[in-house]
Amino acid sequence: MKLIQEFKDFIARGNVLDLAVAVIMGGAFTAIINSLVGDLVTPLLSLITGGTDFATLVVRLGTDDHAAQIQYGLFISAVINFLLVSLVIFFLVKTVNKLSRKKPAVTTKTCPYCTQDIPLAAVRCPSCTTVLDADKVPKELR
Repeated sequence: MKLIQEFKDFIARGNVLDLAVAVIMGGAFTAIINSLVGDLVTPLLSLITGGTDFATLVVRLGTDDHAAQIQYGLFISAVINFLLVSLVIFFLVKTVNKLSRKKPAVTTKTCPYCTQDIPLAAVRCPSCTTVLDADKVPKELR
């Protein structure tokens, strides 16, 4: 019974669930990128390279029909695939970081005379004793 409870606690942790969702989303995203590379980028590259089909780029390691072959064209497609996924993830992370970045709360201001940092609520600079906002000084102290 204790083992089952420990397993339930392990599965219910947020990190495990987040990881599972990330893996599933990554698989779906990979299918989209594979389609992008195979259906759009590779044909455009074949236009640039004079109609070369990357899937047919091979080096045969023998002379007969059943000889082993190195399919470097598929490797080129996989590298392009990786670079596109990396580029999209880079822009996604950059955008999320930009949106989630919070500006720090301003808690001080600078005295215009002695350039010391002082609390926002200060009416008089503690360093040079300059009155910063005469309207906020109580009448009995003016």
